Amino acid sequence: MTRSAVSRHKFRIGLKGKITLFLALLLAFVVVLLSMLVLAGIREDQQRRMEQNFAQLANSANLRVREEYLTGERVSPDEFMERNGQSLAVDLGGQSGIAVTLYSAAGEFAGTSLPVQPLTDVKEALAHTANGQAAYITLGNQVLYLAPLYNADQFLGSVQFHGSLQEQKMFYRHIRDLFIGTGAAVLAVGLLLGYLYVWRQVFILGKLNQAAREIGQGRYLDKPPIRRRDEIGELSEGIYDMSGSISSYVNELNEEKQKLLTAIQRLQELEQQQKQFIGNISHELKTPLTSILAYSDLLGMYSDDPVLLQNARIQISKEAERLYALIEKALQLSSMDIYDFETNAALFEVKPLLKEALGRLHIKAEKRGISLSSDLIDDQVWADQENLMHMVTNLLDNAVKYNRSGGWVRLSNRSETDATGERRVVIEVADNGIGIPEELQSQIFDPFFTVSDDRSRETGGTGLGLALVKSLAEKQHGSIKLAESGSDGSRFVISLPGDPVGN
Repeated sequence: MTRSAVSRHKFRIGLKGKITLFLALLLAFVVVLLSMLVLAGIREDQQRRMEQNFAQLANSANLRVREEYLTGERVSPDEFMERNGQSLAVDLGGQSGIAVTLYSAAGEFAGTSLPVQPLTDVKEALAHTANGQAAYITLGNQVLYLAPLYNADQFLGSVQFHGSLQEQKMFYRHIRDLFIGTGAAVLAVGLLLGYLYVWRQVFILGKLNQAAREIGQGRYLDKPPIRRRDEIGELSEGIYDMSGSISSYVNELNEEKQKLLTAIQRLQELEQQQKQFIGNISHELKTPLTSILAYSDLLGMYSDDPVLLQNARIQISKEAERLYALIEKALQLSSMDIYDFETNAALFEVKPLLKEALGRLHIKAEKRGISLSSDLIDDQVWADQENLMHMVTNLLDNAVKYNRSGGWVRLSNRSETDATGERRVVIEVADNGIGIPEELQSQIFDPFFTVSDDRSRETGGTGLGLALVKSLAEKQHGSIKLAESGSDGSRFVISLPGDPVGN
């Protein structure tokens, strides 16, 4: 054992220490929190009572000053306070029992019951009283409360009461010291009682821990570790029952072990076969794509019309890379017999997409001497644009590949209503190519099915395209079918929702 390991073991805090520490912190927190709340309540109550007392004194002072103003000679408020301020301040001081200072409406000193004029700057407080609001200023143990004086709506001046906070602070400190002493005593007693209780429970848990270690070492129990009529007693009975269950299951586990090893070996063999299958198919599909990418580079090297060939090279490269990624995903999903592509359906105009799909096959069709035509109308379809583009280009590509020199391919769309009354968008791809034998038409949408090995080898087909088109159509609440096929060509029909549907 290293020195650091010995140090960690030496200073490890056990369960007794942790629970005791937790209890101490909890008690301390509760005592401190309650003390703070009570002290805050006392301070708030003292302040509220002080403000209420000052407010009552201010009301009394206001009545006295108003009475004097109304019964005396009619003069301006400032002149009234200048003449009577001192006498009123002495009168109000005697009436309230505390020192009083009066100020005129202009904020000038008018009189005080104190022996000397107060020197405290109260300009900001007087600004509040001029607006009809009371204000107070705390200076150490002294508080100055200022309130406005009115005669009806006429502002006469301000009254200032000089109060003392000494008694309130002494009471607050006394209560605070009482809480500190009482809290310390409660914390000490609670900590002692909690420690004794925790020590007893930890001793019992130690016995249960020892029983669990014996079970882990294969020594099963012949009786419960402890007997109690509480949750710990139930735990002890549970450990005892668990010991018996484990003992009876050990033999069964040993028997199942060999079965699991055999199953794992078989799964490994299946995984290897799956990887080999996917690798072979990937190789066959990547070969024509590699040729397309190489042809794209050659177009960039030998260009007669730079603009046209540059655009062609970019489009071929983009399509090759897109098909490459799509085929990789399709092979992964087809290996598990799952064709579940993520769709982001939206309502969009279908005519521009169909035109773009037709444009992507223009050069290929021209090389094979096949004419492309369309009969397109403005309409909206609810589908995933990327998936719909793949479906249409796949059908057009098949129509071009499996056609005769001088043949034609026609793309059209229309809108119709099905038996349930829902609007559907129908897209048709028709050609006058070599067609599909009638006895094989029911299998053309099966994964990896090809009409003939010779034709697939010649065109580079793998039989995955139509299976993917069918899966994509069904994923978007649509369908695809071979409407007709024979020696005069084939016609494929895609049906998709014309209005938004739930996913």
